[in-house]
Amino acid sequence: MHRLHNEGMPKSITIRDVPDSTARRLATRAASTGRSLQEYLRGHLIEWAERPDPQELVARIRERKASTGSSLSAADILELRDEGRQ
Repeated sequence: MHRLHNEGMPKSITIRDVPDSTARRLATRAASTGRSLQEYLRGHLIEWAERPDPQELVARIRERKASTGSSLSAADILELRDEGRQ
């Protein structure tokens, strides 16, 4: 289970005004994985919450860059990334 050490009881979340087409699409995806809509959404919410948001990710990158003295340009990074794909 993905609980933090100091968490209390699990919380319920209500999301209002979800379009019918969105709810149907999500229910179909949940069913295709053999899970209820609640189980499907809960799993995705946990995964989503564990990933850093864009601002946090940028701050981590800047912090790492400052601590390592990295000076690679975006072009260098893309070139190194593409080398691994060949």
